[in-house]
Amino acid sequence: MITRRHLLEAAGAGAAAAATGMRFATVARAESAASRLTPGVPAGVASYVQMGRLPGKRPLIQLADRPPNYETPIEYLRTPITPNDAFFVRYHLSDIPEVKAETYRLAVGGEGANSALELSLEDLKKMPAVEVVAVNQCSGNRRGLSKPHVAGVEWGYGAMGCARWKGARLKDILDKVGLKKEAIEIAFNGADGPAVDKTPDFIKSIPVWKAMDENTIVAYEMNGEPLPHFNGFPARVIVPGWTGTYWMKHVISINALTRPQGGFWMNPAYRIPVGKFPIRDRFITQENATSTPITEMVVNSLITSHRDGDKVKVGKVVVSGLAWDGGYGIRSVDVSTDGGRSWTAAILGPDLGRFAFRPWHFEFTARRGRNTLTVNATNKIGQTQTSELIFNPAGYHNNVMQSITLTA
Repeated sequence: MITRRHLLEAAGAGAAAAATGMRFATVARAESAASRLTPGVPAGVASYVQMGRLPGKRPLIQLADRPPNYETPIEYLRTPITPNDAFFVRYHLSDIPEVKAETYRLAVGGEGANSALELSLEDLKKMPAVEVVAVNQCSGNRRGLSKPHVAGVEWGYGAMGCARWKGARLKDILDKVGLKKEAIEIAFNGADGPAVDKTPDFIKSIPVWKAMDENTIVAYEMNGEPLPHFNGFPARVIVPGWTGTYWMKHVISINALTRPQGGFWMNPAYRIPVGKFPIRDRFITQENATSTPITEMVVNSLITSHRDGDKVKVGKVVVSGLAWDGGYGIRSVDVSTDGGRSWTAAILGPDLGRFAFRPWHFEFTARRGRNTLTVNATNKIGQTQTSELIFNPAGYHNNVMQSITLTA
C-alpha cells in the first residue's frame, strides 16, 4: 500500500541526499514517469514515481532514492549491451560513500584463508585481466507483477542490464592468500553501509566452487570505462549467471569462511521455497528444509521494440527484444500471434556469450485492429518460460511469458 508516510519519506530523501552532497535531479513530472511503468505493477506506484537522473545517468524510473533504486525503461534495452548511463541502480543501504581510486583498498583473508593481504586498485589492474559479457539482474526484477502483490521495490521489467565487465578473476585473488580445505564460502562486504545502527550491514557470500569459477571476477571496468559510481566504483564482484544480490558493489573485503555466512541478507532475505523452480546451481551450505538461497537466473525474454498498446501500421511489423538465462545459453525464441495455439521461431541475433542478452526479432503481418503477441524463450538445456506465475512471497524468478497487444 502506498501511504502518506511513503510519500513524505520519498520527498525527504532528496533533502537528505543533498545534505550529503549527492544530488538527485527530477527531470519529468509523475505523469510522464507513470507512462514508463510496466503494465501490471501496483496502481499506487504511479502516484510517487518520477523520472530521476543520478550523476552520470540519463533519466531512469525513480522508484526510491534513499536508498537509490532506479529502473531502466525498456526503450534503453534495445541493444544486447546496455550503456553505462542507462544501467539500472539498486541499493539496499543509503550510506553510499564516494570511494577514491587512489585510496581504495580491498582486504582479502578470513579464517578460511592461509594468509591475508590488501590490494589497491592498481594491484588489481596488474593481475591477469579477463572480460565477461554478463546480465546483471536484480533478484526482484518484475516483482511488481506478482499477483497478489508482495512487499519490496515494485520493479517492472527494467531492473537489469548487460555489460562487458573487465577485471581480475576472483580465483586468482584467492590464490594469493590460499584457501584452507575447510573453506566452504567466500563472503563479500562493500563500502556502502546502513544509515542507522539497527539496519543490518549488507554482507553476502557464495560457495567456494562458484568463487573459483573462471567467470567470477572482481571488475573495475564496465563497457570499456571505469565502473560508474552507482554501479560499484572502483570495483565490484561479478557472478555471471546468478542474480544481482551477489554482485557486491564497492567491494572492500573478501573473506574465506569455514562456517556459513549468517545475517539478515542471507537468511531470511533472498531465499526461495525448496523445489519451486528448476534451479541447478545449489548453495548447499545455506539450504534448510523449507528454503534455499536464490542463485541462477531462470530463462526469460522481453519485447523491447514496442510497449503494450502501441499503434502500428497494417502490414509487415518487426518486433524485437532480448532473451537470457543463468548461463546455459539461449537455444530459441518463439512467438505466438494466436494466443499460444501455434508458435513461430524468431530470428536470433549475435551470441555475445552464454551469460549475455541474446537479441532476437520477429516479423508478422499486422491485421486491422488488435494483434496480440506472446514470446517464449528456451535455453540449451531445454528449460523454457512458464505460462503462469510461480508465486513466492518475495516475488522472485518471474519468467511468465510476456504478451503485448498492438493496434493496427
